Amino acid sequence: MHEAKRIAKNTSILYIRMAITVFISLYSTRLILNALGVVDYGIFNVVGGVISMLSFLDNAMAAATQRFMSFTQGEGNYEKQKNIFNVSVVLHFIIGLLVVLLFEGVGYLFLNGVLKIDPARLFAAKAIYHFMVISTFFTIISVPYDAVINAHENMLLVAIIGVFEALMKLGIAFYIIYSANDKLIFYGLLMASLSILLMVIQRIYCHLKYAEVVINPRKYFDKRLFKEMTGFAGWSFLGSSSSMIANYGQTIVINLFFGTAVNASQGIAGQISGQLSAFAGTMMKALNPVIAKSEGAGNRSLMIETVMMGSKVSFFLLTPFFIPFLIEMPYILKLWLINVPEFAVIFCQLLLIRNLIEQLFLTLSSSISAHGEIKAFQIISSFVCFFPLVVSYFLFKMGYPAYAIYVVFIIYSLLASAVILYFALNNFKFPVSYFMKNTVLRCLFSFFVIMGVSFIPNLILKEGFLRLSLVVIISTIFFPIAIWFIGFRMDERIQIKPVLMHLIGKFLPR
Repeated sequence: MHEAKRIAKNTSILYIRMAITVFISLYSTRLILNALGVVDYGIFNVVGGVISMLSFLDNAMAAATQRFMSFTQGEGNYEKQKNIFNVSVVLHFIIGLLVVLLFEGVGYLFLNGVLKIDPARLFAAKAIYHFMVISTFFTIISVPYDAVINAHENMLLVAIIGVFEALMKLGIAFYIIYSANDKLIFYGLLMASLSILLMVIQRIYCHLKYAEVVINPRKYFDKRLFKEMTGFAGWSFLGSSSSMIANYGQTIVINLFFGTAVNASQGIAGQISGQLSAFAGTMMKALNPVIAKSEGAGNRSLMIETVMMGSKVSFFLLTPFFIPFLIEMPYILKLWLINVPEFAVIFCQLLLIRNLIEQLFLTLSSSISAHGEIKAFQIISSFVCFFPLVVSYFLFKMGYPAYAIYVVFIIYSLLASAVILYFALNNFKFPVSYFMKNTVLRCLFSFFVIMGVSFIPNLILKEGFLRLSLVVIISTIFFPIAIWFIGFRMDERIQIKPVLMHLIGKFLPR
């Protein structure tokens, strides 16, 4: 019960953070799109897409390092955490240098012949790319600090930094609107500078707050631990970088066939998906330490219980955000952007469906990492990652529309989920059939019930603010009813009820 209350507290903090940052970030995107224009925004999405990769790579690599720290905390060996931190600092500095060399080499090829970019804007595109490479290096070397924060489950700091980042991006958006300089170049420069500023804040806080954050490789460097972490981080990096390249690859494929204007629509879809799904990533920050600590302490039953409940709860917490957007996406985009780029609506809807599928298996993937045997899992997952790019390329060659790539990615998500289930079963006898019946089917049935009831206003009213309001109200009312009586079993309701009462007592004191 103590673990459940701690997870619930951290989840609540992150949920409040998301509620604040979503609207700030989406409004910032509207300002930037209007300031840059469709073409320049499309260029930024193609070239500056490294930004979106940064957060993905950062979270994936931090999860790998945090696994060792949380696992060690579960063992009760706190002195070893200093060894892990120093090894991680050296390891990620090396990775950062290698990634910079790789990005600069690949960037030269893409920016000089592969990507379709207006020659008049090529200098700006190159400038943005170099800004992002520098930002990438600083992001990678900050991974050990992210891992420490996650291992200590300091979700309040994560929430504060997230809100600060959203406000800074809003400030950048206002600056770009009124700037007389090249708006695209300065936007790229300021976004890269912001990631470096956030890294500096994290470093200062960690050095002041946590005893294990001491940089002294001569004293704390451990060759055996370095070898072990290099192997684990290497396979984790293979999986995360393959997924990152595959996700960014869809931007390049769309650019090759449809140009930067459609890349702008893709950028809009990425913004909505990223903001609405931000909670999925941040909630994993609350769950990953518990999963790894449970495995480190030898309590596998608690790990599996956390995985199942975490998967279900995280899916349900996304539902009230996703349903109104899925139903009223055309009207919401008109309100948000005024001038909606072509394909933006269908891109957004298909991408949200993909995110919902992946959300069901997100915690299960973390349990495989916590178990430690990840080599075969990462190799096969990396191979599967490139399936949608190859298929989409040939579909576009055959004349299929741009949104076909998102349909292919949905199929890929189903295939990747099957891979996750196989390795969870093979590695630690995860009860797959029970998980599918109790978690996946209950989640999907609850979702479709809420979706069906919320769609009723669309059958009787014309598009407008009234219909949108009714969809939001109906989905909000039926959401708790559906998940309580359909999503959760009776024994789960008994476990959840005291946690809910605890949270109500925290936020609504008598």
